[in-house]
Amino acid sequence: MSENASVDLPSAAKPPLPPLSDEITGWFRECGTLIAEWTRREPRAAIWLGVFIATILFFFGLLPLFSNHQLTAFRWAWQAWNPETNYQHGVLIPWIAAFLIFHSLPKLRGLPVASSRWGAWWLVCGVLLFLVSARALQPRLALVAVPLLAFGLVLYVWGSAVARVLLFPILFLLFAVPLNFIEQATFRLQFITTALSSAVCNFIGIQIAPFGTTMRAVDDSFYFEIAGGCSGINSLMAITMLTAIFVHFTQDKLWKKLVLFALSAVFAIIGNVARITVIMAVAKYVNPTFAGGTFHT
Repeated sequence: MSENASVDLPSAAKPPLPPLSDEITGWFRECGTLIAEWTRREPRAAIWLGVFIATILFFFGLLPLFSNHQLTAFRWAWQAWNPETNYQHGVLIPWIAAFLIFHSLPKLRGLPVASSRWGAWWLVCGVLLFLVSARALQPRLALVAVPLLAFGLVLYVWGSAVARVLLFPILFLLFAVPLNFIEQATFRLQFITTALSSAVCNFIGIQIAPFGTTMRAVDDSFYFEIAGGCSGINSLMAITMLTAIFVHFTQDKLWKKLVLFALSAVFAIIGNVARITVIMAVAKYVNPTFAGGTFHT
């Protein structure tokens, strides 16, 4: 009499997910195909685009007009994106904008292409702004001129339908303009941050007496001055940039995008108040020198 032996057969293995590198490679391959097809279909527009890129590279990347004719506009921006100005994220802006443009390419399929004369006005405004920046030695104005010129080119060559799709990636370049100079005009924000942080500290039992932009412990064990950089203006720049990307990909209604983008300023202030409150707690229960030095940094 034979015995029936049971054999455990391996369950059918699930097909492995494609590696992320393959997805990225496929995405770039598709974008490259779209660009190649467009170049063959619209050779005049491709020539215009090439001329525009060459012009931008020459006047903004090769012609030294700023800092006593030592720096080009792009070189100046590169030096301004540093930890001292809290604008390290500026280096990422052009790459993010390029990604947003490539991500929008599939949306351009089937859109009507028709030149718009309004684009010429945007180009004129961009050129005039660049001339003003060169005359006034203000490289920030030159950087602002870049999205004006880019939007004008798109509108003039491809028309309003294409310009509408590429509007956000082009406007995103404005985040690359260093605005660290506005720290000198953040006194009101300093007062607000000081008042809110002191109120939170007193609520949780850390007795703080605010005076102007100074937070002093009631027992005089420590005090801190809320400087311009600690007002929250620096985190506000980065948070608004991240919020703009978030609402672009997650929201489909313009009013929702505007509301969330406006609320980014509120959340930046809340986050900064929380940061300062934690510093006060460390000063109270650990060590004031450590709190204002290593921990703050």
